[in-house]
Amino acid sequence: MVNIFFEDVEIPNLNSEFFVSWLSKVCETEGKVLDEVNLVFGSDDWLLEKNKEFLDHDYYTDIITFDYCVDNAITGDLFISWDRVQDNAITQNVSRETELNRVVVHGVLHLCGYGDKSETEEKLMREKEDAYLCMLK
Repeated sequence: MVNIFFEDVEIPNLNSEFFVSWLSKVCETEGKVLDEVNLVFGSDDWLLEKNKEFLDHDYYTDIITFDYCVDNAITGDLFISWDRVQDNAITQNVSRETELNRVVVHGVLHLCGYGDKSETEEKLMREKEDAYLCMLK
């Protein structure tokens, strides 16, 4: 199940069924099962406050992942800045939809156990993101 929530932004036409279908395939490929993932969208300022509150980080980010996974059941909250998604889409020269999907799958990959702190981890994360985005073409 994928639930979608909005804090201080609105994003028209988000389809939770699309995310359930796609993310279920992502999880299955990773040997996991999609249980419950909450996509919580907000502004830069909203996510900055969450970043300070929960991680003691004083900077903007596109996503914060809260992992509640047990065994192979993928469960968590993905707090996403819609402002960052839109800005990153422009700087990366991709559609907002593509960037949104990249950020969401990035969070789900964290829930699957992938990190991005080292150069090696970040390279693998990008390869996984690209592969799962290609599933959508």
